[in-house]
Amino acid sequence: MQADNHSHSGKAHTLSRKLQSNRNPDASVRDILFDRDGTLIEDRNYLSDPNQIVLLSGVTQALHHLAQAGCRLFVVSNQSGVGRGYCSLENVHACNLRLVQLLAAHNVHFTDMLLCPHSPEEGCACRKPQTGMWDLLRRRYGLHAAHTAMIGDKGDDVRFGRAAGLHTVLVLTGKGRDQALKLGLPLPDAGFWSPPPPPPPDWPHAVAVDLAAAVDFLAMASAR
Repeated sequence: MQADNHSHSGKAHTLSRKLQSNRNPDASVRDILFDRDGTLIEDRNYLSDPNQIVLLSGVTQALHHLAQAGCRLFVVSNQSGVGRGYCSLENVHACNLRLVQLLAAHNVHFTDMLLCPHSPEEGCACRKPQTGMWDLLRRRYGLHAAHTAMIGDKGDDVRFGRAAGLHTVLVLTGKGRDQALKLGLPLPDAGFWSPPPPPPPDWPHAVAVDLAAAVDFLAMASAR
């Protein structure tokens, strides 16, 4: 585990250098949207206790280097536990606050965190894969799809990112491995795999073993 962490940290640092000094202005990723559970923290199914938040391995380092590179970081999260009655909106906000505190200790800050509290049956416009949260962030912060990435571990994250026209990466942490198999995607043993462009509409632009590997893919995409 220690060796893997050091290797991934080096890849994230490579991204920091590339985004700072070797950007292709037509392709560079400047803003990154993240799913929360299974992508940044361990997925505990309808998390309601802030004390149960555990950052996934390598997440802090990857986010720190992205922040150093000048990227803006956002969270877009489906929290249907609220709509299903498993937890309260206050519980979810408390968990988000705990995540913010853990990362602030490493000088990592999110520009904004959005969540959808609705159950699937409510048919809202903000629950991924619907693009309501992207539309709000785009208007609020002037985001451009060509310069924005979506990283998540679920099929809805992939469909959300592709519908919005974003650079989209599926990570194999959390539910990502099962989701990749359902989509018929290869499972890389290390780093990332990307299909030849253009990928099918329900596929991501890359499958990455974890967040650090997803960051490495974005480095490549930004340098093209």
